[in-house]
Amino acid sequence: MVTVTGPLHTPHHAIDIIRTKCDGSELSEAQIDWIIAAYTANEIADEQMAALAMAVLFRGLSRQELDCWTRAMINSGERLDFSGLSRPTVDKHSTGGVGDKITLPLVPLVAACGAAVPQLSGRGLGHTGGTLDKLESIPGWRASLSNEEMMRQLEEVGAVICSPGPGLVPADRKLYALRDVTGTVESIPLIASSIMSKKIAEGASALVLDVKVGSGAFMKTLESARELAQIMVDLGRAEKVTTVALLTEMSVPLGRTAGNALEVAEAVEVLAGGGPSDVVELTVALAREMIAAVGRDDHDPVDLLASGAAMDVWRSMIKAQGGDPDADLPVARETDVITAERDGILQSLDARAVGEAAWRLGAGRTRKEHAVQPGAGVVLHAKPGLQVRGGQPLITLHTDTPEQFGRAHEALATAYEIGDSAPEEQPLILGRVT
Repeated sequence: MVTVTGPLHTPHHAIDIIRTKCDGSELSEAQIDWIIAAYTANEIADEQMAALAMAVLFRGLSRQELDCWTRAMINSGERLDFSGLSRPTVDKHSTGGVGDKITLPLVPLVAACGAAVPQLSGRGLGHTGGTLDKLESIPGWRASLSNEEMMRQLEEVGAVICSPGPGLVPADRKLYALRDVTGTVESIPLIASSIMSKKIAEGASALVLDVKVGSGAFMKTLESARELAQIMVDLGRAEKVTTVALLTEMSVPLGRTAGNALEVAEAVEVLAGGGPSDVVELTVALAREMIAAVGRDDHDPVDLLASGAAMDVWRSMIKAQGGDPDADLPVARETDVITAERDGILQSLDARAVGEAAWRLGAGRTRKEHAVQPGAGVVLHAKPGLQVRGGQPLITLHTDTPEQFGRAHEALATAYEIGDSAPEEQPLILGRVT
């Protein structure tokens, strides 16, 4: 049995903590502080932390336990301090979806409004795309910045999208990987503490959450999404971070593309004043929330998209991280087209299936160490509600590995339906949580 002296100089035993939670009893602050610190320091075994995570999955955490758990995660590493910047800082987090390239136009747009946006992002795993994977399709762009480089870029440009440094919430880095292989990812308290520990440690004064709902999201129902959103909002406010959440639809992919370079090109369209209406709508809605949270809402994001001011920030942000905003983006070597089998109206287009197809084509990875194909993905030629004709292209598949076309077709076999009447229109923004 492993015994470690914890932060409060009181010896604890991992097995006692596991049994306490398995019995449905509440863990003390000292127990939580100790086990998070001990796990981060490799002083207790993965199997013991996995047992505790499973106990949390079934027994949950009380509000007091969750506050302590999140604070212990934050305290496992450094906490960034942006108080020296001349602009107020605001961050955004999405719980992940298909075609969710919103961060790309949103960060420069909010910076153009006068805020500083320190967006620490991740890579994709499975059917949801990662922001860093998308940006790495731009020739020369780099994700890793030192804290000093990030501070300088925030002051000079107002916008940065980069990977978190190793000192930021190391407890979450270990626990996230453990949850992924032990079937405990779906625990709402563990999801909330994972997201919010990283976002609070990032140090922004305000945070806007985009909590996705639907087949392409982790939260399949509005009720579960609202529960997660409220927990995260409460955690943020407990740490004096102004926090608000939007609940947004993710049963249909966002925009017309899913795939790294394809999504970058679509984001640039938005910054140029065009782009798909749903991507523009959500970008503007989140931008308005972000600038309101830091008192910079004297600017209208719509005007700054139209004027080119947001595009100017985008170009500066890409150049500051070594990228060439004028370079051609990677293009997949092979394409394959799925056509409509009859005339009618497209009734549905399942986000999860589209994300799965993009992943199979090479746009995503099954393990963190796997590489992605920057040009791989899916282009959608129709969205639900649109009239289509038999033989008309519905979806174009892009990949460097054409042997994967068959698996992508399998994923999309039941992804869409063509009927004779218009489907009920679904709003993109389903609610707001404060």
